Amino acid sequence: MAWRIDEQVIRGEIDNRTPGQVLGQLWLVGRDEPIRLELEGNPWRDLAGHLLRFTNPAPKAGPPEGLAAEQFGVVGDITASRKVKVPDISMDELMECYRKKEPFPWHWGNSLYLEWFSQRNGRVVIETTDFTLELDDTAAWTMSEEEELEQRRANEAAMTGFMDRMLLAAGGSEDQEDEDEPQSKAEAEADAEAARMDTLLDRIQARMEREGHDDFEKIMIEERERMRRERGEPEPVITPEQEAERARWIEEMNAICEEAVREAEADAWKDEEPERHPLIERTLDFAVRIHKEAREWLPENCSAEHPLIELMNGLTTASAKLGGALGVVDEDEWPPDPLYAGNVLVRLKKARGYLHDALAGLDSADQENLATPGWRAFVRQETQEILGEVEILIAEVREVLAEEE
Repeated sequence: MAWRIDEQVIRGEIDNRTPGQVLGQLWLVGRDEPIRLELEGNPWRDLAGHLLRFTNPAPKAGPPEGLAAEQFGVVGDITASRKVKVPDISMDELMECYRKKEPFPWHWGNSLYLEWFSQRNGRVVIETTDFTLELDDTAAWTMSEEEELEQRRANEAAMTGFMDRMLLAAGGSEDQEDEDEPQSKAEAEADAEAARMDTLLDRIQARMEREGHDDFEKIMIEERERMRRERGEPEPVITPEQEAERARWIEEMNAICEEAVREAEADAWKDEEPERHPLIERTLDFAVRIHKEAREWLPENCSAEHPLIELMNGLTTASAKLGGALGVVDEDEWPPDPLYAGNVLVRLKKARGYLHDALAGLDSADQENLATPGWRAFVRQETQEILGEVEILIAEVREVLAEEE
C-alpha cells in the first residue's frame, strides 16, 4: 500500500521547469530538514513546465517513520486539476448523514494529487483539497494534449517497471534487473495488471477514508472508470459472443464452487491443518526467529531505517508474499495452471524483491558491524538459500507462461 503523507506536510514545492525531471522539497512536522525529491518523468499538462508551491493550513504531528530524506525515483501521476466532491460539513456531520442515508452539502473542488515511486519507500501519495497552492505565472515549456496522453501511459509503464528499479537500488546488479524483466507477454500483462490494481485499491481506500463511508463496490466502479478515462483507454465493448462466453464461464465457476463446498463439507470431520508449501513454512519460521534474535542488538526507539529492522521487515514481508503466491497447495498442483500463473509470478517476484531488501539491510549491518559476524553469516546463508528456491519457482512459472504462448 502507499505512503500517504498529506496530513504531515507543512509546506512544499515541485519544480518541472526542466522537461523529464521533477525536483521538489517537502517540509514535514517533526523534521528539521526538508525531504528532497528527485524524480524522472513529467506531471500532467496543468503543471508541466511550472514551479508549484503549496502550504498546508493545518498540519498534524506524527511524521511517517521510515520515510527517507531523499526520494529518488519516478513520477506517477502529478496534477492539481482533478475534480473531487468536497463536503461542506464537518466529518462528524458527514458520518451522521451517511448513517441516516441523507444527502450532504458539497461542492466540486480541485484536488492536488502528487504520486511518485521511490527506490526507498515505494509508492508515496499526497492527495488533498485543503492546501493553498501558488503556481508561477509562465510555464518554462508546454505539453500538448497528445503529449499528456503519452505521459500518462509512461507513468503507468513506470509503475510496471518500478519493482525492477527497487531491486537494483536494494543492492542488485544489472543482471538481476534483466532477470526480473518480463520474459513473456503474459508476464508483462500480469505485472501491469498488478500495478494497476495496487493503484486502484489505494484510490478506493483514500476515497473511503475521505468520504467516510464503506460503499466499496460503488467506489470501485467509479474509480475504475476514472482510471480508464485518465489513461485514454477506449470504453469497453462486449460482443454478444463474449457475453455468452462470460455466462458459460460463470456457470462453470459456480459448478466448481458448489463441488468444492460439497467436498469441504464431506471432509469437515477431519481435524487436520491444510498442508502449506514447505517454502512458506521455512521462510515464516526463519523470519520469526530473526525477529526474536535481532531484538537483542536493537537500540531503543530506533527508526524503521535501521539495518536490522530492514532485515526483519524484508523477511516478514517476503514470507507473506510467498503465502499469497503459493497458498494451500498440493505438490501435484505445481507448477500452477496457466490461468493463475501470471498472478503467482507477480507475487513470487515481489517476494524476491523483499528478500533482496533483507540482504541490503544485512549489507548495512556488515558495514556498521551490528550483531555478530557469525550470526550475520548464518542469516545471509539462509536468506540466500530461500532466495535460490524462489528463483527456481519463478523459472518454473515462467516456463508455464512461455509454453502457453
